[in-house]
Amino acid sequence: MDLRLPRPRGPRRGHLPARTTARARGRWAAAAAALVVLAGAGTWTSFASDDAPAVHRSDRVLAMAGGVRLDTSYFTTGPSSRRRPAVLLAHGFGGSKADVSGEAEKLARDGYAVLTWSARGFGRSTGKIGLNDPKGEVADVSRLVDWLARRPEVRLDKSGDPRVGVAGASYGGAISLLAAANDPRVDAIAPSITYWNLADALFPNGVFKKLWAGIFINSGGGCARFEPELCAMYNRVAESGKPDAAARNLLQERSPSAVGDRIKVPTLITQGQSDSLFPLGQADAMAKAIKANGAPVDVDWIAGGHDGGDMESDRVTSRVVSWFDRYLKDDRSVATGPAFRVTRTGGVDSTDGAALLRGASSDTYPGLDSGRRTVALSGREQSFQNPAGASPPAISALPGLGGAGGLAQLSTLGVGVSLDFPGQYARFESAPLRDDLRITGSPTVTVHVRSSTDDAVLFGKVYDAGPGGTQQVLPSQLVTPVRVEGAKNGKDVTLTLPAIDHAVQKGHRLRLVVASTDLGYASPAAPATYTVSLKSALQVPTAPAVKTAAAPLPSWVWWLPLAGALAALALVLTGRRRTSAPAPDPALAEVPLQITGLAKRYARSADRYAVKDLSFRVEKGQVLGLLGPNGAGKTTTLRMLMGLITPDDGEIHVFGHAIRPGAPVLSRVGAFVEGAGFLPHLTGRENLELYWRATGRPPEDAHMEEALEIAGLGDALARAVRTYSQGMRQRLAIAQAMLGLPDLLILDEPTNGLDPPQIREMRQVMIRYAAAGRTVIVSSHLLAEVEQSCTHLVVMDRGRLVQAGPVAEIIGSGDTLLVGTGTPVEAPVVEKVDALPGVLSAVATEDGLLVRLDPGGSAQRLVVELVRLEVPVTSVGPHRRLEDAFLTLIGGSA
Repeated sequence: MDLRLPRPRGPRRGHLPARTTARARGRWAAAAAALVVLAGAGTWTSFASDDAPAVHRSDRVLAMAGGVRLDTSYFTTGPSSRRRPAVLLAHGFGGSKADVSGEAEKLARDGYAVLTWSARGFGRSTGKIGLNDPKGEVADVSRLVDWLARRPEVRLDKSGDPRVGVAGASYGGAISLLAAANDPRVDAIAPSITYWNLADALFPNGVFKKLWAGIFINSGGGCARFEPELCAMYNRVAESGKPDAAARNLLQERSPSAVGDRIKVPTLITQGQSDSLFPLGQADAMAKAIKANGAPVDVDWIAGGHDGGDMESDRVTSRVVSWFDRYLKDDRSVATGPAFRVTRTGGVDSTDGAALLRGASSDTYPGLDSGRRTVALSGREQSFQNPAGASPPAISALPGLGGAGGLAQLSTLGVGVSLDFPGQYARFESAPLRDDLRITGSPTVTVHVRSSTDDAVLFGKVYDAGPGGTQQVLPSQLVTPVRVEGAKNGKDVTLTLPAIDHAVQKGHRLRLVVASTDLGYASPAAPATYTVSLKSALQVPTAPAVKTAAAPLPSWVWWLPLAGALAALALVLTGRRRTSAPAPDPALAEVPLQITGLAKRYARSADRYAVKDLSFRVEKGQVLGLLGPNGAGKTTTLRMLMGLITPDDGEIHVFGHAIRPGAPVLSRVGAFVEGAGFLPHLTGRENLELYWRATGRPPEDAHMEEALEIAGLGDALARAVRTYSQGMRQRLAIAQAMLGLPDLLILDEPTNGLDPPQIREMRQVMIRYAAAGRTVIVSSHLLAEVEQSCTHLVVMDRGRLVQAGPVAEIIGSGDTLLVGTGTPVEAPVVEKVDALPGVLSAVATEDGLLVRLDPGGSAQRLVVELVRLEVPVTSVGPHRRLEDAFLTLIGGSA
């Protein structure tokens, strides 16, 4: 189990931007004198493919104040005469400079001079861990900046003042904030999954977060590796179970919040939704404080965090690189992305049980309380117990057990892994919701609390309860702890519940639970009786300005290698031949596609059909997979849809308009069918421009720059297409299909010629394209990709419709679950799982367990039992895959 707190990898390439304030810097010259190179290792060079520049790395040990020695690595490319901005790249807690070497190399290739180092007490660096002590770790960063100022490769704003940014995740994210506050030479920062106030993070509302605090100490190498006052503080609080004022003050003094009014540089904040260590509220306080100082601030809520989940490394890397290009390189043409973005789940990948991701954004940061909606709760006054020793504790998040997938991610899949013990909580709930509800922010509620003791500790949480009230999900596995002092006489308490982004379906209920214990926190050991009653309705933030259907595809996804479609050129060639068409059907004006009774006979045949009696409908926002064995009629259907061939029977309506060759509504359709055709002697850009001119549409309607950014071909756009590889031609062709950002995009085998990373990127692009309110129809033989990319399916065989509907319905969940584990499960544990109630059988697999449930078993109860058996669960999903369902539907004739 990897307990290094920075390890959930965030940005993988660049990390910071910079603009410097003009302050006196004489004191830095004095500090620079203390910086001495003690030892230097040899320089090695790594070479990248495609003539990427070689990265030169040199290792040095640098002397800091107090005799501390820091182990550093310096990464550059090209001649030292070419000055460039610098980036300081910090690692996370429990790690070392080695953890960020890959990111450093990539940043160097992007044109930065990059310095990494192992912080005090980690790797080969000496000194005690000070939790970013201003006199220790923060002062070290300023001396590293001094060193950069003397490098001939580094761009200077003035003598002794390099153009420099700082980035890092977790512990490294905090040092980037503190460096910006304490050294005016820092120009931009990109902190990730980090804290604003460490006291609030480890002692939220006066409650000791014992599990995470213990992980901190142990992953640092034990209490003796820390500064003595930190070790003494931890021992004192861990023994008493209650943080005191001195402990809070010690952590606050080392927190960015203590110097927040001095952070005035552009800041890109990335925070994790699956994070019980540093939840979204930490990023909210950070964003508001820095924004109040007048600095540019963007906020990105990613799917992962310290509890595991998808860190979205590639996407976040691109945002960070763009941020630094804008603010360190002063490239004002670079789009840095929306002011606020949140990743949302959009289905399930049944191959590994993970959530598929989509994005929503807004032009302003909404905070945690915008668009509040009142949800009435019901429930009488209730009394419950805090058991002696606070045991057994309720279970919410499970720090350190998340692994790559993350148990917190299971809540996004509709699998509840939390557990409340009868007699240890009060419960209040709403009526079934009449409409879907999206919660984005921190719900609040006021309750009245009485206790048989003067000091009470309670844990508030809001469940999403399904119909029937049996299945409940705790979003992101997060709870709010609160210490209520003076509770013996009764007290009104307003609970600010964890910030989340979660969709609650119509017909579900919101269930407020106030519990007496939680596994991750310290509760009073003395037994007590708590009595809780409602004093207000639940106030739920909805952030109405945050939209998944953003108008054009956001420019910040330029990094995704997309690609473009060319059979649409045939639509242009037929565009002049207008034929009379019936009036559009107003009832279908908002329906991207409806096919009714479609038929097409084979040439010179009266009774053999390529397509026969085909009917289905596609709605906005769907990614529809068109599946079938060879000869099923998929391509014939697509060609009829594009007006390239005429059906023998039936109708095709696109946004209410009947499709005929050259129909005007085809301008709202982009297509890539049967390969791309380009003029080989022209460049990629010239081919796209020529295509758009041939359509006769205004140049401003092309969204050319967006398409070029999406293609991700870089300098290759200026090269002749004859020099392109097959994969590059494919990406250019699909980008061409997206010119004009059509409302309906048709892709026939779009992944042909793409390597696995490019296929994955194509999958994300299709999902994002539909999430922006448009529709994608994709025909592919890669069933695993269709399963992960598509929301709906149409299965054809021998020209006829076999089945149509949502992916989940066609696959079916079945009674067999595939449980992924971080490590192999030993035979004795498999036997214990096999004997669990509700389990018919359990078999060890290479990646985990194959568990068959009996009719009374449930995935929720199984996960809870696995956790209690200390099985390192990373994912849970149905065993049946699309391939199984597909072969069943077509009778194995694929």
